[in-house]
Amino acid sequence: MTEQAPQPAEKPFLYVVVCAAGVAEGVGALLTAARERGWESGVIATPAALNGFFDVAAAEALTGRPVRSAWRTPADPRPFPPPDAVAVAPATFNTINKWSAGIADTLAAATLCEAHGLGVPIAVLPCVADALAVHPAYRDSLIRLRAMGVRFGDPHTGDPHTGDPSPAGGRPGFAWERALDLLDAAPADRDETPPGPRSAIRYDPPT
Repeated sequence: MTEQAPQPAEKPFLYVVVCAAGVAEGVGALLTAARERGWESGVIATPAALNGFFDVAAAEALTGRPVRSAWRTPADPRPFPPPDAVAVAPATFNTINKWSAGIADTLAAATLCEAHGLGVPIAVLPCVADALAVHPAYRDSLIRLRAMGVRFGDPHTGDPHTGDPSPAGGRPGFAWERALDLLDAAPADRDETPPGPRSAIRYDPPT
């Protein structure tokens, strides 16, 4: 059977990877801002994020495409065009560490692992509790991903699961549009070009 190609995007296409953090309920702000800046987008959620962390129906209404989380079969059509960029927002401790280690056991993790090797720019907005952020594995993951050219926004302040303010008091709103700013910014200077084609060249994402 011949595989069906996805309907091509008329504008640059952004993959939005959503992880299981309390602030994920506001991802519509990122999808709306992306549309206003000339992006089409599609959401790829971690399996845990689908357990009530954001409004799936609302995200599908904003993007006009299904929210993805499970692997598709070879007979299923590709629901998204290949990405021109990826935004991971919110990005959790678990996803950041798996991605850095090259563990591709979910569609979201596999998408991130492949995007680097194929030269697709990636912006990350971390949402990690202070108690987890001091773990050596997390610090090592940030170093490795930054060395890979991944662009990070400032970490969010507050409990990433409940959305409650941090013990220090106060909680700024999650800076959704910062992901788009990071993608618009010029790439950081690097000693060598990453493997794979330039980010402007489309590719087939994981299935």
